[in-house]
Amino acid sequence: MLKTFVRLLGDQLPALHRYLILTLAYAALCALTLLSVLPILSALLEQRLDSAGYWLLLLLAELLLCRALRLRVEKSGVRVGIAVLQNGRHLLGTHLASLPPGWFSASNSARVGHLAAQGMMELAQLPAHVFTPLLCGLLTPLILLPALLLLDLRLGLIATLALPLLALVFSVSARIGLRADLAYRSRTAEASQRMLEFAQAQATLRAFNGEGGGSRPLEQAINQQQSSAQRMIRLSALSVLFNSAAVQSCFAILLAVALLLPGSELQNPQAQVLALLLCLRFVEPLLDVAGYSEVLRAAHNQLQQVRAVLNQTPLVEPETPQMPADASVELENVSFRYQGEQHDALRAISLRVEAGSMTALVGASGSGKTTLLRLIARFFDTNQGCVRIGTVDVRQLGSRQLARQISQIFQDNYLFQGSIAENIRLGSPEASDEELQEAIDLAGVREIVERLPEGLQTQVGEAGVRLSGGERQRICIARALLKDAPILLVDEATAALDAENQAAIGAMLQRLRGSRTLIVIAHQLSTVAQADQILVLEDGALVEAGSHQQLIERNGIYARLLVSRQAAQGWRIGAAADNRGRP
Repeated sequence: MLKTFVRLLGDQLPALHRYLILTLAYAALCALTLLSVLPILSALLEQRLDSAGYWLLLLLAELLLCRALRLRVEKSGVRVGIAVLQNGRHLLGTHLASLPPGWFSASNSARVGHLAAQGMMELAQLPAHVFTPLLCGLLTPLILLPALLLLDLRLGLIATLALPLLALVFSVSARIGLRADLAYRSRTAEASQRMLEFAQAQATLRAFNGEGGGSRPLEQAINQQQSSAQRMIRLSALSVLFNSAAVQSCFAILLAVALLLPGSELQNPQAQVLALLLCLRFVEPLLDVAGYSEVLRAAHNQLQQVRAVLNQTPLVEPETPQMPADASVELENVSFRYQGEQHDALRAISLRVEAGSMTALVGASGSGKTTLLRLIARFFDTNQGCVRIGTVDVRQLGSRQLARQISQIFQDNYLFQGSIAENIRLGSPEASDEELQEAIDLAGVREIVERLPEGLQTQVGEAGVRLSGGERQRICIARALLKDAPILLVDEATAALDAENQAAIGAMLQRLRGSRTLIVIAHQLSTVAQADQILVLEDGALVEAGSHQQLIERNGIYARLLVSRQAAQGWRIGAAADNRGRP
């Protein structure tokens, strides 16, 4: 746990060293102040008032020094907390930027959001509010041990043996609630994700779940969060009770030795009073440590989450990125399996796409088409084989060089809050107005901006909520076209468009042939038929390859898919046909 915390500090590690030195000095001074009470009490019991007065003056000086040192400790702890927030978030952000894009699933994104906000705040509070009392609670009994040994040997030995036993008890009790705490944090992240989803999808939910059924996933997530929270609270309470009972048992044993066992060196009342005071001061800070066990366990879980993210393997970057010879794409014996899955998403794929050509990927849902595009864009690294662009392995291109080679239009289109023009210019911020207008025309965005009062300056809203799905898709296409990369990956670009705009996008792809390498996933026959080659995938394997006419003549899987598609397009609802007076 400490290694991860130190890692979050980065170059601010000296601030932690100063804090620890001040805290240990403060803890030692507090323990010595407690020991100063013993001669005062002894002098008062023996009615040596002059001697007691001198010790009282010393105690007062120690208390004033403790107060001044505590202020410095608190300020130093706050500085460490601020350093954790600043450097920790910067470290987390820098590492996330080096991870493969495919790692950012919905669950991982929710986990990162929780860590960057609540998780880092909890860790930043540790130095000022947890470490100081904890270190004092651990150091004070150690300093009091020699006094117990001098006062009574058996008392000191029992106290010495009690410390490792209590440490074992605290460790066991911390493990009790570890899984419950992890489950609670997982359910909390899921509930947050469902809450955001519920807020963003109100139009869809109200259209299809007018009776409130759309809130059921959110309610289930909240109920699961509440159940996990209740379980965590129960286990946490039991853990605290277990720790407190262990410390109190230690005190009871020490008290029995001091007062009841025969042959003890504590036979006179004065010695017994001193022993009672020492035992109380020995046990009291251990009770504080027991009380902080749950806070430490929660912090430990947060640090484990941070460590899990920081230990994710980043994309390997070459020391000297190579330049691709052209815009061709080649896969050689590529196999890939998603983490946690038992079956390969792609199996032994080998293919070549010539520069400037158009290739269509065809296959049933789940056949591996989108995965293949993501491997080309290096969302992940292959488990076997290699992906080449311009005869260069994508791992030798480097992320920046690869990004300059590829534009992407995927199923999950996203618009940032801002204007239409700002969203399109994300593809190439340095593009001229003429290039912007050309991308708008190619993507069919001209009709959108002409009917909007503010034109290109129209605000799209958060995630583009002010526009329709088809409008968002066309703006994303314009963004990809403005980037003007030599390779364009297209995943169902026409899925949310009407027939007229589907034809426009098809014409756009046709115009781009020869100037860009096009790899397209599409189910529209007009789009697929114009491709130079068609690759048919089934269960992650490449089963057919050829032109549209060649695959029809082969009468294989592609031909059967085409027949099924044509049959679906010619299907009619019986009642509707009767109303129209047709058979």
